[in-house]
Parts: sequence; structure tokens; C-alpha cells
Amino acid sequence: MPKVEPNIDALWAEIGRLSEAGELRRLSSAFARFVAGLGSASPPLVLAAAVLSELEGRGHSCLQLADLAAGPAGLLGWDQEQWAQLAASAAPLPKGAAGWRKLLAGCEQVWDRTELDYDQPLVLDGERLYLRRYWRDETQVARGVRERAGTAHAVDEALVRDWLDRLFVSQPDVEGPDWQKLACAVALRGSVAIITGGPGTGKTYTVARLLALLFATAPDADRQRVALAAPTGKAAARLKQSIDKALNELADRVGADLPLRKLTERMGAARTLHSLLGARPDTRAFRHNRGNPLEVDVLIVDEASMVHLEMMASLLDALPPGATLILLGDKDQLASVEAGAVLGDLCHDAHLGNYDAATVDYIRRASGEVVPDAYHGGGGPLAQQTVMLRRSRRFGGPIGQLALAVNAGDEARVEQVLRADGDEVRWIDHAQQAHVLQLAQAGYAPYLELLRAGPQGEHEDWVRQVLQRFEAFRILCAVREGEWGVSGLNEAIERRLAAQGLLRHGVEWYAGRPVMVTRNDYATGVFNGDIGVTLPDPARPGAPRVYFLEGDAVRSVLASRLRNVETAFAMTVHKSQGSEFRHTVLALPRESNAVLTRELVYTGITRASKVFTLVTPNGAVLREAIASRTYRTSGLRALVA
Repeated sequence: MPKVEPNIDALWAEIGRLSEAGELRRLSSAFARFVAGLGSASPPLVLAAAVLSELEGRGHSCLQLADLAAGPAGLLGWDQEQWAQLAASAAPLPKGAAGWRKLLAGCEQVWDRTELDYDQPLVLDGERLYLRRYWRDETQVARGVRERAGTAHAVDEALVRDWLDRLFVSQPDVEGPDWQKLACAVALRGSVAIITGGPGTGKTYTVARLLALLFATAPDADRQRVALAAPTGKAAARLKQSIDKALNELADRVGADLPLRKLTERMGAARTLHSLLGARPDTRAFRHNRGNPLEVDVLIVDEASMVHLEMMASLLDALPPGATLILLGDKDQLASVEAGAVLGDLCHDAHLGNYDAATVDYIRRASGEVVPDAYHGGGGPLAQQTVMLRRSRRFGGPIGQLALAVNAGDEARVEQVLRADGDEVRWIDHAQQAHVLQLAQAGYAPYLELLRAGPQGEHEDWVRQVLQRFEAFRILCAVREGEWGVSGLNEAIERRLAAQGLLRHGVEWYAGRPVMVTRNDYATGVFNGDIGVTLPDPARPGAPRVYFLEGDAVRSVLASRLRNVETAFAMTVHKSQGSEFRHTVLALPRESNAVLTRELVYTGITRASKVFTLVTPNGAVLREAIASRTYRTSGLRALVA
């Protein structure tokens, strides 16, 4: 029988109280009991297990012992009194990080990396405590990235320079280096490259030229196997569409010297990461892994900020040793919903450059670009393969200025841009829900009017137009519940549109109902985050279908086959990543909470391509969000360095 400490009952009572109050997941409570049942269970161990499990649910991959010693109330989203009460029920607690390390290292449920491994559920690695699965994923990602960053490719620098001069238009009036051109040269020389940058900095524009450069300089270009992928179907379709457009434009420029159109056709469609890796129902394991690797030579992954730790570990495990991995993304966007902030960790210091002398010389020889002294440094191997694009070609106006101000935490500048009298950025402060409903009616009217008019020609052309009009406008929320959350606004918007005669929602699958898929469904080929619109099927009256747009292609699923969906007039900012809307409305709640951060506001703003409207019932919430940074505990940055 496990040894039971005298005061363990007080701790269980407090854990139970927090679970009942919704401050602690029931899963965290259950995990603590599981750990306690494996052997001698001191109250501090039970406390650490519960906190670690709770932090995993909040996106952290580990627990720093220093945070545990100081009190992790902030990480848990609690006030200090809540933490003090829980800590008191487990007293006495170890003193400082060293005390916690000594206690945990002596627990039979914890594998100390300096000792023999008996498959314990907890892993103590230096000053970090992990759930075993996340320790395995994090070390696997770190090892895979380090190995690839340290693998150099032979480069014919003169040939690369010649092609880069042809692929990029000279910009003598632009100050500083052409970071896009520079990024292509850097990516070509290694087995991994990270290209990061904000909206409009041309990440896909750059990677299209990188592909052309690869085809032009590789001796076996006609046999290069290139795969395109992204976390969601929408992001994958946008990646393929953008690259195809850029490569077609390049094909006209380079002419017969490089059969770009022929080479492009061989790439095939972009895929979701789940599809690429071969996801299987009822298991977390993928069909492709180290024993059955992907058949690719170059893999390009867009929207990499959305890739969580477990997925990145699976991706690196399935990538052949000789393949090149190109990660594209905005390091300042929200991290994935699940544990880890992989892209943010990998290129945390990308804005500093930190290029060593060898890299600076290589860039000059291979691209003709001169790296300013401010970006010289002594960064590690991954820093030499990372480039941050710094010039936005799309966001030079108020939306871009607002995004930059939010990202910098400049509250005064944010308010100045929001209060300027312009058509591109609008702020409705001290708002009522009615303001959002008015915006929804105006924003969704174009697709609903087309729906009411019905097909005037080919049914598929009509469906495509309906979907394109719907995708032009979206309401984004910071939270799910309440009057200002996804659920409350979706219900209110449905009622408003029905009252105005714009839709009829007497049945579940009414014509025009937009839905978001909430779970991967391999049987129907739809994935978490996919958004479609319910429309009649002319071949089967009375059996509506949900139509999805991927690039210009339309696909559909019988509505009755979709089990895990929710209405999507409004959606969370998290779910909007990888999407872009002509007019984006960001509705913040009345009160602050842990999810309201600078990164969330920045991500919401950068979903807008032409018009951004901020709706706040309480302007103070915006200021508090800008002042709050997302922080996820991780060991990845240290492991890769």
C-alpha cells in the first residue's frame, strides 16, 4: 500500500474545492491522484503533479522549479490568495528551487535524468519538471532541429547569386538589405530554415522564389520532391494558391531557362499536417514516422506558429534525414492552443539577427546583400538559418501601424491610431452588443443576398461566390462564453439576421448556416478549424450539404454526416489563425481575463486585409490586454541554443 502522509487529506480537500470552483481541471486532480497511487506520496509531490498537469492544459510544456518555489499563481491565472491557500494545505513546502529539486529527485514517481529510467510519469530534467510525454516531444524537437541546423549543403555561390539577381527585382531606392533575397540564400545552404515576419512581409512570396532557386540550382531538379503543408485546410489552400500565383509570374520572367510551370505541377496540392503525416482514427500515432518516413526532399510548412509541440515532434520524426524543412510564420502571433510555443521558442531572437562572420560573408557572396552591423553577432547554428522579414508591403497604412503599436506595447500609439478619423481602422468604445449585431448584419448581408437570389448559372459557380462573400467578413472573439463570447454572439447574430429576413433558422441545418468543424473527421475528410456554409443540393432536395472552399476549389459534405460542428458567424481569434478577411471585427469582453493578451489582440488585427473594427464595452480591457504578454514555460529555447 502507498504510504499516506498525515496531512494529505487537507490537500485533497483543497484540490477538490478548486476543481469544483472551476479553477483546476478535474483532469489535473485525477492526475495528482494517479501519481499519488504509484508510491509514497508526500503533499509537495501531489501539489507539484497537480500544478504541472494544470499548466499543460494552459499551454506550458514544463514547470520551472524556480516558478514553483516562488509561487506559480500568475502562470495558473490565479490570485496570490488562491495559491497561498493551496500551498498552506501542502505545507511544509521545500525552500527554493534547490529544495524542490532535492525533494522531487527522491520521489519514486519522478525520473531524474541523472538516474536510471523506470518509465516514471514525471521527468526531472535540470531545473524543469515535465510530464513524460512532453519531455519526450521537447527533446525530440530540440534534437531534430539542432541536427538539421548543423547540416550544411554545398552551394555554388556564383550560380545562386546569378539566379537571385534574376528572381528579385532590384530596389535601389529601398534602404537596407533585401531580406527576402537574403532569406533565399540562407535557406539554400542548410537542412532547416525559419522565415518569420509579420503580415505583408512576403513570406510566401519569398518561399516561391526559394523554390525557383532550388529548381534552378539543383542538379536533379526534375526529381526534387516538394511538399507543402499547413496546420489547417484553409491555410494549406492559401499557401498553395499564393505559391502557384508567384511561380506562374516568375515563369513568365525566366522563360525557357527554367521550366517552372512543369516543375510546379509536380508539387501537388498543399495538405494539412494531419493528412501529410497520415493521421489515423482512434490513435495519436501517425502512419509516417522514423520507420516509415515521408517521401519528400523539401517540406514547406506555413503558419508554423500554430504547430504545437507534439505535432512538431511527429513531423521531425517522419522527415527523412536528407530532407530540408522550411518553416514560415509570424513569431509574434498567438501560439498553438495545445502545449508549446515552438516557433516562438525557435526564433525568439530573430529580430536581433545574431549572424556570425561566416554567415555574413556567405550572404554577401551568395546574394550580394550586406547585413548591417546591428545584426552581426555570435548566435548558434539555428540563428544562422533564421531570417526575419522586416518590410511589410501590405500593412503600410493604419492597420499595420496599429499592429506594430500593439506588438510594441505602446498604449498611447495604439489609442492614437484607433481614434484617428479614417475608414481603415475603427474603434467602437463603450459598446453594447447591439453594435456588433449591426456590424454583423451589414457584413454578412452580401452573402445572404446572393443566397436568397439563388443560382443564376452553374450551381458550383454560385456556391463559390457565396463562400467568397462569406469569407470577406468575420467577427472574432477573445472568449467562448458569455454575451461577448462566441456562443452568445452566434445566437444573437442568428436572431438578428432572422428578424431582418436575411435567413430562416427554424431548423438546425438552415440554408446559409456557417459552421466550423471542431474535431478532425477522417471519414468525411474535414478537419478541426475548417469552415463551410450550409446550402441546398440541387440533386437531392431536402438533403442540405455543407460546402467548403479550398483556394478556388469547392468540396462538400452531406450536412447529416457532420457531427462535430458549431455555428460560425463569430469565432475565436485562435481559430482564425491562417485566415484573412477583408473586414475583421474584434470584439473584446467586458472584463479582463487570462486569455486577453497582447498576442491575441495583434493576431486579431492582422486577420484584416482592408478594414479593422475594434469593439470594446470597456476600453480599459484593451489597455490591460496590451500590457499582458503571453508566457509559456518551455525548455526548448535552451535545448536548441
